[in-house]
Amino acid sequence: MNIPSNLKYSKDHEWVRVEGDTAYIGITDFAQSELGEIVIVDITTEGETLTQEAVFGSIEAVKTVSDLFMPLGGEVLEVNPKLEDNPELVNSDPYGEGWMIKVKMTDPSEAGKLLDAEAYKALIA
Repeated sequence: MNIPSNLKYSKDHEWVRVEGDTAYIGITDFAQSELGEIVIVDITTEGETLTQEAVFGSIEAVKTVSDLFMPLGGEVLEVNPKLEDNPELVNSDPYGEGWMIKVKMTDPSEAGKLLDAEAYKALIA
């Protein structure tokens, strides 16, 4: 299971990569493997400011649909345009090309309250 140490994680299996006051968000390798083959990533919150733990979209796999939760609050600046035609990028490269949204954080200190790689490993063990 790939759990990069440079990222932060939520209990809902989202990852966060912080770059200044901006954060990239996606789902973890564990989450995509549990979901199976991803067929649709549905995110319509671009331009909206959402609070921590608010639903920012949904992800549909062959056998289930799951909500996607904001690991921290902020304005959704961008939705990964590659996912519209290639949702399987979430399966093949969850921490790279399969990122979901780019967010301008409302309160960057929220990132410090997320799980580090070791705590996330313990959560899914």
